[in-house]
Amino acid sequence: MSDTSPSGIPVKISYGPTDADLDYQTDLGDPGKYPFTRGVQPTMYRGRLWTMRQYAGFGTAAETNARFRHLLAAGQTGLSVAFDLPTQMGIDSDSPRAEGEVGRVGVAIDTVDDMHALLDELPLDRVSTSMTINATAATLLAMYIVVAEERGIERAKLSGTIQNDILKEYIARGTYIYPPAPSLALIAEIFRFCAREVPSWNPISISGYHIREAGATAVQELAFTFADTIEYVRTALDAGLNIDEFAPRLSFFFAAHNDLFEEVAKFRAARRIYARFMRERFGASDASARLRFHTQTGGVTLQAQQPLNNVVRVTVQALAAVLGGTQSLHTNGYDEALALPTAEAATLALRTQQIVAHESGAAQTVDPLAGSYYVESLTGQLEERALALMAKVEELGGAAKAIDAGFFQEEIGRSAYEHQLRVEAGETVIVGVNRFADGAEPPVIPTPDFSRLARDQVERLRAVKAKRDAGAVTRALGALGAAAPAYAGAGKRPALMPLIVDAVRARASVGEIADALRSAWGTYAPGR
Repeated sequence: MSDTSPSGIPVKISYGPTDADLDYQTDLGDPGKYPFTRGVQPTMYRGRLWTMRQYAGFGTAAETNARFRHLLAAGQTGLSVAFDLPTQMGIDSDSPRAEGEVGRVGVAIDTVDDMHALLDELPLDRVSTSMTINATAATLLAMYIVVAEERGIERAKLSGTIQNDILKEYIARGTYIYPPAPSLALIAEIFRFCAREVPSWNPISISGYHIREAGATAVQELAFTFADTIEYVRTALDAGLNIDEFAPRLSFFFAAHNDLFEEVAKFRAARRIYARFMRERFGASDASARLRFHTQTGGVTLQAQQPLNNVVRVTVQALAAVLGGTQSLHTNGYDEALALPTAEAATLALRTQQIVAHESGAAQTVDPLAGSYYVESLTGQLEERALALMAKVEELGGAAKAIDAGFFQEEIGRSAYEHQLRVEAGETVIVGVNRFADGAEPPVIPTPDFSRLARDQVERLRAVKAKRDAGAVTRALGALGAAAPAYAGAGKRPALMPLIVDAVRARASVGEIADALRSAWGTYAPGR
């Protein structure tokens, strides 16, 4: 049994009042009150349960639409879209660079016609949609808006989130296209556009999740997420936005891993850290200092060996997210270490949330672990360590410069390596892997015929290109290409989002729009 938390915080045998020396008003506060340690709403789940999402993306838009309908019928309350790698990288399905990747890790979206198929008959004015998309986030948001318009739904009625967190792509995930400067400028433009045109849309989901999945500790997850946040806020302010114009719609995305109490404390510390720096550093109102976040259970904690054990892992992680006060939750399917989740596994993952919500009692009162000497001590220590790490990032000149210096990457790589050493030494126990293993081979889950899927997707793309107005596409892409260079330098920038919406409406593809921006901005190469 380890005497430290996964973040290396010493854990005592027992805790008492001296371990949680807090001023209630300044360090905790009532639920719904600054610094929001105890939650962002005064009644939390007594007033409204968290949004229950299941992340889904299966090859074609039609297949994914079918999964969405299945999950909505099973009680899911929000949509969450996974896109394939070419879509994420701004590459059309008919490009040689897309070969072997079309539809493999999510849904392939080439044009707004694919988005129509993805969202067919779904009530866009009544359900919120989260889209895990970053480098091409502006284009996918534009497609969502055009689908709604062509179905007679006003922009103002749309609600949802685009991830749009490009800094963590440079740090941990890799689906970037353009250099940081124009990428950040585009994000500020999306903030402006959403605040004025799509007011119920979250223009960014600043993601600690992928940082954690890359091997970070809970402390690093907090510190690096908020270092990125400060960079985004600075960029938006430099672009002339008012803090309270965009900050109320900033949203966050965190992981939930297996150490129940450290994870609960992490979420509580996150709210306090965010509230304080938004108010004290940027002069934000309380509405702009409330941390709203989505949680996903830990993908890297899932094991191929004895996969049914993952049901228990996901349950513990879901409970941590709920006890920690999440606003939205995705629970992983138990078979995700083997393949894309089956319908059975996805439904069971949703049922896990529903059991926690309706049977566990965890949703009956706000912040039920508040006052626990152990949890309050962990909350304070996580905050202290995260703030110290954030200060190191500031010493390097902020998140963008720290990324260029390789600071985030080196810190995360070291943590991942040290964790693996502990697992291989048996110091960190993984049930069914390095202890209580039975030697059985992991089950094999059939996979789709991706070659046929890719051929069909390419045919759909070519059909759209054959029937669209080529002149309208050329004009729209030309206007976008003419406006884009201003985002690569200083000075006044034209509004880019309306031009992207125009290009999408003309049936320009994801790849064509990305190419227009690539021509103006170039591509990012680490270390160059």
